[in-house]
Amino acid sequence: MWDSEHDVIVVGSGAGALTAACRASDLDNKVLVVEKASFYGGTSASSGGGLWVPNNHLMLAADIEDSEEDALLYLRSLTAGDVASEVIEAYVREAPVMLRYLEEQTHVAFEAMLHYADYYQELPGSRPGGRSIDPLPYHASALGESFGTLGMPHIQTQVMGLMGYTNQEGAILLSKAPSWWKIVLKLAMEYVFDIPGRIKGRRSRRLVMGNALLGRLRRSIDDRGVPIWLDSPVRELIQEEGRVTGVVVEHNGTTKRLGARKGVIVGAGGFEHSQALREKYLPGPTRAEWSAASPTNTGDLLSAAMAVGAATHLMDEAWWGPTIRVAGEDRARMLFTERSMPGCILVNKRGERFVNESVTYSTAVQAMYSGDNLPCYAIFDSRYRREYPFGPLLPGGMRLDWLQRRKISKDLLASSNSIIELAQKLGIAEESLAQTVESFNGFAGTGIDEAYHRGESSYDKLYGDVRLGPNTCLAALYEAPFYAIQVYPGDIGTKGGLLTNEHAQVLKENGEPLQGLYAIGNCAASPMGRYYPGAGATLGPAMTFGFIAAGSISRCSL
Repeated sequence: MWDSEHDVIVVGSGAGALTAACRASDLDNKVLVVEKASFYGGTSASSGGGLWVPNNHLMLAADIEDSEEDALLYLRSLTAGDVASEVIEAYVREAPVMLRYLEEQTHVAFEAMLHYADYYQELPGSRPGGRSIDPLPYHASALGESFGTLGMPHIQTQVMGLMGYTNQEGAILLSKAPSWWKIVLKLAMEYVFDIPGRIKGRRSRRLVMGNALLGRLRRSIDDRGVPIWLDSPVRELIQEEGRVTGVVVEHNGTTKRLGARKGVIVGAGGFEHSQALREKYLPGPTRAEWSAASPTNTGDLLSAAMAVGAATHLMDEAWWGPTIRVAGEDRARMLFTERSMPGCILVNKRGERFVNESVTYSTAVQAMYSGDNLPCYAIFDSRYRREYPFGPLLPGGMRLDWLQRRKISKDLLASSNSIIELAQKLGIAEESLAQTVESFNGFAGTGIDEAYHRGESSYDKLYGDVRLGPNTCLAALYEAPFYAIQVYPGDIGTKGGLLTNEHAQVLKENGEPLQGLYAIGNCAASPMGRYYPGAGATLGPAMTFGFIAAGSISRCSL
């Protein structure tokens, strides 16, 4: 029946999938990774690369206290019945184990982000830092030929589209901390003086964020001799007597039937770039082009698993985030920081603020959808435009606009010398916007946002400007011209998917395991429920349940 047989077939090549492949190989399995795209890494490669791992050994080594009890308390408050207790408990228990395994047995390495707070500081069990961890930079020379097929970093994570920075470096750059210019100089010198790299092309060989994580995982896979088939989409899951026993794959122009003696681990991303599935499941309005995730994520394996009886959960949810669209780019840009910088506000068509602009990105989009808050616009002034980047626009004070196409700023920005005229251009309530700006300017003067309490939590302060006071998150909009950019309710991936148990086994509608099939990452319904506990809460669970799935599947025998 089979063109080839393997113990474990892993579908997808993101961080969760490659963690599963590493672990399954170390447990003496013959493993094959199949990837739909012509590059490996999926959305993980273009992500920030961070993991959210409570009670991890890196934070404990830095004398930040944590416990399983507090992590469970925090997650149970957030998931509120949307996730089975056994799944939450498995994550909290196994995530630190997964991290130790990777750091001790593979090339993967992290550092704790000591000041990167959990997103919901008001909840019991939260921590002001340490649970989010950042991958250490990696040099592409260690990858050899595998560097050529590593997915590109997202353009928004690179200075001038060339030089990447770590999450820690980015926080210093954006907050204009005293040493920010030293980081810019270091990045520029490392890039320019990498002569072998510049001979080969423009792409930086200093890998950071998601590229660093995926580069380290790929090197670990290569060391183990685990093959990765690129350009190999899975067309069908093969089921025999109620058990998934293999896959049908298109590879090198031919259809192949591949047997999986122990099972199949699906880690192939969500359905964010399927307009049909978005319209079927997600709240509207919704558009695939508003997503910042990999364009190859179209829900193929979700549909294939449903065809063999898999149950689904949380299909109306995504890893939400406000986005903007830049013409000519293959995906949207997420506004991780821009809306949070002092002097930017978000308003609806009535010209009213409706959210604390510094809240977590998922909460910002939930606010956009709750009530009549679309279309939405980011409003800022010339001081902001001079001091901070916004999407592809570099800070005006750097005087580097000549490096960018003039059409970019023309297409993105609406501008006017008065707030009233700007409102007229946007077609939003004029007097209301003027009143909103006047009230906000008053809040900036006192340092107290009486409407939405911006700048009061430690998370808000992550992207404040340390040079400003009395509130580093607030600055008045007073200097003409004034600018506006339309903001969309986007995402970095869907978070609804196949319903799984604490072993990462896919469940049927009756709650029983669908034998031989495991799901992780955005293919699976998120173990984080409807909320976003902290930076890295996408990759942390994906890699943890990839680790769990490999252990569970390795104990199976036919």
